Amino acid sequence: MSAIRTAAVVGGGIAGPVTALALRRAGIEATVYEAYENTADGLGGMLMVAPNGLDALEVAGVDRDLAGQPIHRMVMTDGRGRRMGEFGGLTGLPPSRVMWRADLYRAVRERAAATGVPTVYGKRLTGVRETPAGVVAEFADGTRARADVLVGADGIRSTVRRLIDPSAPGPRYTGLLGFGAYSKAEVPRARSDAMYFAFGEQAFLGYWPVPGGGTAWFANLPYDEPLGAEQARATPSAAWMRILREKYAKDVPGRDLLRGTGDDELLTFGGLEILPSVPTWYRGRTVLVGDAAHAPSSSSGQGASLAVESAVQLARCLRDIPDPGEAFATYERLRRGRVEKVAAQAARTNSQKSMGPLATKAMSLLMPLATRTFLKPERMFGWTHRYRIDWDAPVVPA
Repeated sequence: MSAIRTAAVVGGGIAGPVTALALRRAGIEATVYEAYENTADGLGGMLMVAPNGLDALEVAGVDRDLAGQPIHRMVMTDGRGRRMGEFGGLTGLPPSRVMWRADLYRAVRERAAATGVPTVYGKRLTGVRETPAGVVAEFADGTRARADVLVGADGIRSTVRRLIDPSAPGPRYTGLLGFGAYSKAEVPRARSDAMYFAFGEQAFLGYWPVPGGGTAWFANLPYDEPLGAEQARATPSAAWMRILREKYAKDVPGRDLLRGTGDDELLTFGGLEILPSVPTWYRGRTVLVGDAAHAPSSSSGQGASLAVESAVQLARCLRDIPDPGEAFATYERLRRGRVEKVAAQAARTNSQKSMGPLATKAMSLLMPLATRTFLKPERMFGWTHRYRIDWDAPVVPA
C-alpha cells in the first residue's frame, strides 16, 4: 500500500477529476478543489480523444465508450476541395472520438462523484505551505486543506505552477484564433466517419458531417493580436462571421459552410495557445499534471489524452514509491519526453495552418506523393496512438 494516503487536487476541469479517480484506484483518497462556485457544464469547445486517451480513461475508471462521434479516417484537402491525402485508423485500435469538451467533462465528473471523490467548489488557491506531516493548501476564503501531497491540475494558467516556480513560463500565443459552429450546409460525398482538414488560400478549416444532417466545423484564423476568450467574445459574432466569410470566400467547402452558419451559432474561443517547456514540474510535496505541466496546441489532437495519461502515471508512481520527491521525479521521467515531442509536432502543424497561398499550393502538389510513399498512418500516429500504460506493472524509481 502507498505511503501516501491523501491528496489535494487543485482544479476541477477534466484533469482534476481523472487524477482523483486514478489516485483512488492507487489507494490514495483525493479531494478536488475547484476555484469556481459551480460546475463547468455546457462550457468549452470541441476536442478529440485519441485511442491512447480512451485507453488511459478506462484505466482511470471512465468508460471508453464516451459520448462523441467515432472518427475512422482523416482526409486532407486544398482550398478547391481537391483531396491531397487520406489517413485511415491504425489496425487493432478503436477510432478516435470527437466530442464537446462539456461531454467529456460531465463523464469524468460524474464518474468521480459516483466513486466517492468529493469536489469542493469556490476554493481559489492562494498558497501552499509544507509541514513535517504533509502539505497545507490555503484558499482565498481563508480556509485550509491538509493532505500528504498536492496536485496542480489547474490548467494552462496554473496557480500551482507559479507557486512551484515563480519564473515558470506561461502560455504562448500561436498566432491563430479559434472558432467553431454547426452549419446547415452539407458537403457532397463527405463521409460521416471522417474528419476533414481543408487548407485554404488564407486560413485552415476542419469539419466533419454530423449524423442526422449538417456539418460541424472549426476554423483557425491567422491573427496578429493575441486575444483571450473574453476579449474575442467582446467582438459581436456577426462581425467575426463577416471576417470569416471573407477569409473563406474562395475556399471549398469553407465558403458554403460559412454561408450555412447563422451568426448566433458561432462559438468564439479566442487565441490558441501552447505552453513552452516547463522546467520544474514539482517541488517538495507539490506536483503538476495535465495542462498545468504540458499543454500542446489543440492542433495536436492530444491535449486531453496526454492529460489523462499523466494522471494515470502519477497515480502509479505515488502508489509504488513511498517518497513523494522520488515518485514525482519518476513521474516526470516517464512523461516529459513524450509530451514535449507531441508539443513540437503540434507547433509544426500550427505553422502549416498559416502558410499563405504559395506554400499551401506547394503542399497541395507534394502531399499526394508524400501520402503514397512515406507519410503512412503507422509512421505518423503509431507512436502516439499505440501508447499504453500497464497499470499492474510495478514502477521502477528514476
